[in-house]
Amino acid sequence: MRYDTPSTMRWNARAYDSSFGYVSAHGAPLVELLDPQPGERIVDLGCGTGVLTAEITSRGARVLGIDGSQAMIEKALSQYPGLDFIVGDGSDFTVAQPYDAVFSNAALHWMGREPDAVIASVRDALTPGGRFVAEMGGAGNCAALMAALFTAWREHGLREPGLPWYFPTPAEYATRLEKGGFTVRLLEYFDRPTPLDECPNGAADWVRMFAGSLLRDVPADLVEPLLRRVNELAAPALRRETGWMADYVRLRFAAVRR
Repeated sequence: MRYDTPSTMRWNARAYDSSFGYVSAHGAPLVELLDPQPGERIVDLGCGTGVLTAEITSRGARVLGIDGSQAMIEKALSQYPGLDFIVGDGSDFTVAQPYDAVFSNAALHWMGREPDAVIASVRDALTPGGRFVAEMGGAGNCAALMAALFTAWREHGLREPGLPWYFPTPAEYATRLEKGGFTVRLLEYFDRPTPLDECPNGAADWVRMFAGSLLRDVPADLVEPLLRRVNELAAPALRRETGWMADYVRLRFAAVRR
C-alpha cells in the first residue's frame, strides 16, 4: 500500500461544512483535553473552516488558525471575521512569538510527507512546557474503504493509487514525538466507526470528498463505474440498515514540549 502526499489538495469548503460536519463535531472531546484557559495563546493547526478555532476562542483563548487550503481559510475568515486565520504548511510554519499550545484535529494525517518536520515546527512554536494536543487517523484507519478502493482500481486496469494520508501506529508516533523534543502524557488508540449521514451514495461520496485527488488520473468515462464498484466492494463491511459507516481508527494524544 503506497502513501503519497499530493502537491495540491483542492477542498470544497462548502461541501466540507455541510456534508462532513462530523469532522468538527468529533473534535469536541479533543477541545476538552486541550482545556484552553482564558488568555492562553493557541495555534489551531489544520483548522479547516474554523469551527473548532471559534470553539477554543469562546473559552477565552487567543487562537491563530492555520490551514494549507486557501479555500478553507477564506471560508473561515468569512464565517468568523473577528478571528485570526492564515494559510500555512504544517511542516514549515513559523510564529513571531511562542504559543502556549498547539491543537490539531483530523489534520496531521494530511501532513504525512514530512511528519518529523511537522513535529519540529510545532515544537518551535511552543513555549517550554507548552502542550501539543491532537487527534489523527491511526494505523488501520479506513482499512475496508481502502481495500475496496484498491480492488476497484485493479479490476479496472488502473495503477494502484498513492494515498494522500499518513496513519501511524501508536508506538511509531510516540517515538517521533519523543525524538522531536516532547514528553508524551497521554496517547489513546481506538476504533471510531462514524456514520456517513450525509453520504447518500456511500463510499463513493467519501472518495469524492477525501480522496478526490485519486480521481484526477482516472479517464473520465471510468470514474462513475469505478466508484460504483467501490460501493459494491465496501458495502458488506460498511453499509448498515441505518446507512453507511466509515471505519475510522483514531490516534489521540497530549504531549508537552521539553
